[in-house]
Amino acid sequence: MEIIEVTDKKTADLFISYPRKLYKNDPNFISPLDKEIKAIFDPKLNNFHEHGIRKRWVAKDTNGAITGRIAAFINFEKNKDPEFIIGGIGFFESIADEKNAFALFNTAKKWLHQQGAKAMDGPVNFGENDKFWGLLVEGFVSPSLGMNYNQPHYIKFFEDYGFEKQYDQYTNVLQVANPLPDRFKKIADWIANKPEYKFVHFDNRYFEKFAADFKEIYNDAWSEFEDFTPIQIDTIKQSFREMKPIVDEKIIWFTYFNEEPIAFILALPDINVLLKTFNGKMNLWNKLRFLWLKKTTTIRRIRFIVMGCKKKYQNKGIESGLIRKIQIEVVPRNTITQVELAWVGDFNKKMIAIHEATGAQKEKVHRTYRYVFP
Repeated sequence: MEIIEVTDKKTADLFISYPRKLYKNDPNFISPLDKEIKAIFDPKLNNFHEHGIRKRWVAKDTNGAITGRIAAFINFEKNKDPEFIIGGIGFFESIADEKNAFALFNTAKKWLHQQGAKAMDGPVNFGENDKFWGLLVEGFVSPSLGMNYNQPHYIKFFEDYGFEKQYDQYTNVLQVANPLPDRFKKIADWIANKPEYKFVHFDNRYFEKFAADFKEIYNDAWSEFEDFTPIQIDTIKQSFREMKPIVDEKIIWFTYFNEEPIAFILALPDINVLLKTFNGKMNLWNKLRFLWLKKTTTIRRIRFIVMGCKKKYQNKGIESGLIRKIQIEVVPRNTITQVELAWVGDFNKKMIAIHEATGAQKEKVHRTYRYVFP
């Protein structure tokens, strides 16, 4: 076999298209859009290149057939300890062959070590952790938008190589037909009716204000978690631009306390059901198909992408109020049947408690691994 670095359009196309070949007989697989993956590795479209480096490779067998792929990267801004730099690997795929998988891991490890890294996390994204993050280890069903999908034998690849669990990521799902628990509703309605609190849904006419409020809330809410890196306004604006075609303003909410932005919840329709037959392509024909399908297909599921509440306002029922606002919005539509809550790490006890309070049930588990170099 041979490991080839991605250096031109031909090898980049092989890197992007390989999963469709690998999973062609897997009914659960839904290809991400090519343009979304390309954007991650384009310095003009992903500002993580301003403070990070990355490489990509594909594997070939002796007949020249592609047998796998992997990307490696270092986000220097995220690394707080210059004496122990942690790199990342992601977008890993391999045929069911340990030798092939390990050769890809070795290639990424060698390059990361040359850049000064002492360990590597994976599978992760060269970007924010709301998409393409973690190895699927439980719940092998079709992925929702932006979530990783893989075969079960990948778990053995990672663990036999020497990766160890860093944390698990729980994806919980609410059935809209099941009412929220009375106590949850009582707390949510109580906070929503207090005059000093204001709940406002997103309005694109005031995009700049909402983007600034998002940044202020996010950087306060998540600041105490390990490996936290403040989000930049350019990253927020870039993400919203990418989401614009599918944004539903009535399922993105902000909370204000005497006009101070204190919390938000961002949800999107899970459009993967529309993209299943697109084969990763968003050409002119598929753009027209997408517009038609948006009008003629009922999307039954929405996904919470991220939720945050400033630390001093946590444990006051604000998060419950935000979830309740979305429930009040979607239930009368009689179209949404499921709400997928944003993945929550096993280290985030507060958010796990909120998920449990809603009555949500676990559907999937992804796992972020770490391999410390010998």
